[in-house]
Amino acid sequence: MDYRALLKNVEKTLSSIERSEDTLSTIANVAESIVTNFRRELGIMGGRLYVHDEGQYLLQRGFGRSKKIPANLAVPAVYPPIEKAMEEGLVIADLSDPGVDRELEKKLGVTRFAAVSFGEGNYLLSFDVRPKVRREDLLLSLGIIRTVLDSKVRTEKLEGWMNDARRIQQSILPRAFPRVADYDVFALTCPAEIVGGDFYDFIPLSDFAFGAAIADASGHGLLASLLVRDIYVGLRMGIGGDLKIARTIERLNKILNKSRLTTKFVSLFYGEFEADGEIIYVNAGHTPPLLLRSGAKDFEILDSTGMVLGPSPNAAYGRRAVKMHPGDVLFLYTDGIIEATNLKGQEFGEHRVKKLMKAFRKKPAQQLGEAVMAKVKEWSAGHLTEDDRTVVVIRRAEKGVAKARPRKKATVAPVIETPAVPEEEAKPAPDASPVAEPTEA
Repeated sequence: MDYRALLKNVEKTLSSIERSEDTLSTIANVAESIVTNFRRELGIMGGRLYVHDEGQYLLQRGFGRSKKIPANLAVPAVYPPIEKAMEEGLVIADLSDPGVDRELEKKLGVTRFAAVSFGEGNYLLSFDVRPKVRREDLLLSLGIIRTVLDSKVRTEKLEGWMNDARRIQQSILPRAFPRVADYDVFALTCPAEIVGGDFYDFIPLSDFAFGAAIADASGHGLLASLLVRDIYVGLRMGIGGDLKIARTIERLNKILNKSRLTTKFVSLFYGEFEADGEIIYVNAGHTPPLLLRSGAKDFEILDSTGMVLGPSPNAAYGRRAVKMHPGDVLFLYTDGIIEATNLKGQEFGEHRVKKLMKAFRKKPAQQLGEAVMAKVKEWSAGHLTEDDRTVVVIRRAEKGVAKARPRKKATVAPVIETPAVPEEEAKPAPDASPVAEPTEA
């Protein structure tokens, strides 16, 4: 037998099997594939799938030409062949081997079998094999089968966790943009992975004010998304509890400092926007937002008022004030925007963001936000996305010009842009903070 060709074919066949709706179905598909494609080479006629349950293995289903046995047949975990499979990962046995229960195996219609344990001992796959098949052939192929099955089970478990995290993260993104006075607001986020470390939020304060936040946890992926959740909860609890915004940020910093996560540094910008254009803000080490005045050529930047959250429990955060006039545009973003690189290693850069802001200064906030995201995506085409990307655009309508109404956007996949929708077209978020009067103006 050509061992190398056999092993290559087994590995290729099993690796190509797509995941099913549940883990058991995926494993059953693998087992059926083995019987269908390698019956002749390995002498495998059929088999059974067992799942561990409180000291025993319960029969879930059979496959191939195995004898039909009612489901939930229980085999003790201390059954010697099973113990050996748990210890060594696989076992080959026949009715003459010590410890084999002949009555049980005859009931199953088995004279010789090979079994693999995988999924941290939670699953057992037993194959009925012909007596004359070489033991060496079986050992080699079973090793490949076990490795692929272990990988598939771990992948499905990880994907399950990540999808749960994605749903949680999607649930905390605001479902509507604020509609206060003449403000035109839009936001968009695109994580580098299924879940990300970028975050934006809009907090209702009154009929005449709203809060806006943007944050960027160091790194990306699951750990960063856990920090985002803490920011979301802490910020809304602090603002909803009528705390001063600087005090709220300081409390958030202490919470993150005590975190045991290896990735625990977060930059955050939070501002409270009044109907007359007054803004009170705190910038905890976040990429400075860009403010473009109506008719102006130069930009104002909203610099940091304190260090990033997390490293020092005693960090202090000041607050500053600025006013937006009709026609002014404020652009908030995470560093994944300006640090996006093309195939030549060149960064997108702040200067390209500024150029787009000038080009779209008289356009609705949505058009500017989408234009920046589209240009960054085009710039980095063909290059691996290394960081999450988020933009928040806040614009005041020009005098005598009605505020633009952003069109409705559908929720899309987590690795693609995920905008909120206009307030009157969306249901209120079930976990929104209580409406509170602005604490600082």
